[in-house]
Amino acid sequence: MTGAALTPQQQEQVVALALDLARQGRTNELVEFLEHGLPVDVTDREGNTLLMLAAYHGRAATVAALLARGADADRRNGRDQSPVAGAIFKGEDDIVRALVAAGADLDAGTPTGRAAAVLFGREHLLGDAGQTGG
Repeated sequence: MTGAALTPQQQEQVVALALDLARQGRTNELVEFLEHGLPVDVTDREGNTLLMLAAYHGRAATVAALLARGADADRRNGRDQSPVAGAIFKGEDDIVRALVAAGADLDAGTPTGRAAAVLFGREHLLGDAGQTGG
């Protein structure tokens, strides 16, 4: 963050607030944090990024804004879960498409995005990406 140095407690509060903004889809407010120096791939204690939380909670506009600012579409949390698998689990078609377009790997994480689609009967979310060679 720019400006006066924040104490560790203040930094933790800023990160917690930003993570809540991502969950809630409050994109404009979240972007202000990023414009003032908050790293786009900041994580909580469980390793969840802003993108992971926005994707899981169905916040398409927030996902798009984070991807446009360089968020890592494949960054997995501490449980090896990926944003695309979370979006597939929740049935978020637009978010899955945005993550795949940004390069999300459907074969990364536990479960993989591809496995999550099969497990939850959402293969349609894979589109052309769901086709496997062989």
